Amino acid sequence: MGRGDQLAAFEQLVLLALLSLEGDEAYGMNIRRVLHEQAGSDVSVPTVYSALDRLESKGFVNSRLGQATAERGGRAKKLFRVEPAGMRALQEVRKRFEAMWQLGGLAVAPNDG
Repeated sequence: MGRGDQLAAFEQLVLLALLSLEGDEAYGMNIRRVLHEQAGSDVSVPTVYSALDRLESKGFVNSRLGQATAERGGRAKKLFRVEPAGMRALQEVRKRFEAMWQLGGLAVAPNDG
């Protein structure tokens, strides 16, 4: 994995939040909500979209426009999904962190991971 393909910590959280959402629910505000509720990250929607743009430029996520809705004044939501390359990047990060935890004597017990 080249340096430009590495995941920053916040990008990891965004990918993991995105994985918890499906279809029409995988958009910026919902990603922000998951980050807030599950990771305690109180970030702005523009910060989330900035990370999503970086992830898309790395080929880790893909976006499409959803249906326009009346509640959004006829505007469509930009929906995201994790690409296989994004899954591989997450798995690589997890593998590296688990190796470092073991190196530090803090191996993850089978029920923890």
